[in-house]
Amino acid sequence: MTTTTSPIIARTRPASRTVGGTSRRRQRALGVAAAVAANSLLYLVGRAAGVDFTLTDPGATQAHPLILPEIAVFSLVFGLLGWGALTLLERFTRHARAVWSGLAGTVLAASFVPVFIEQATGDTRLMLCVLHVVVAVALLPMLRHQAGAAAR
Repeated sequence: MTTTTSPIIARTRPASRTVGGTSRRRQRALGVAAAVAANSLLYLVGRAAGVDFTLTDPGATQAHPLILPEIAVFSLVFGLLGWGALTLLERFTRHARAVWSGLAGTVLAASFVPVFIEQATGDTRLMLCVLHVVVAVALLPMLRHQAGAAAR
C-alpha cells in the first residue's frame, strides 16, 4: 500500500480592499450615515423654518405629517438598498459602476413622482425633493468609489 501526502494549504480570506486607508465597507457605511444625518438635519432646519411636512393622499381626507424618525428610516433603508445593489452588481458584472449609476439615477428620478402625486404645500414638496437629492449626493461618490475594481 502506498501512502501519499500533500501539503496542507491554508486558505485565507483576502484582506479587505482599502480606499485611501479606509476599507470599502467603512467608506460605504459612512456614505449611508452621511445621507441619514444630512436628511435628519435638513428636516429639523425645515421644521424650524416653518415647513409642515404634511402629505395627503389623493382622495384621502386625513393628512399625514412626516416626522423625523420616518425621514431617518427612509434615508437609511434606501441607502442600504443602494449599497446592497452595488455589492450584488460588483459580484455579477464587470460594469457594476455604470449599471449602478444608471440604476441610482433612475431611482432618484422615480422618487420625485410620489412627491408630486401627494397633496402638499410648495414648501413641503421643495424640501422633500431636496431630501431626495441629498441622499443621492451622499451616496453616489461614496458607493461608486472603485466599484468596478472588485469584478475584475
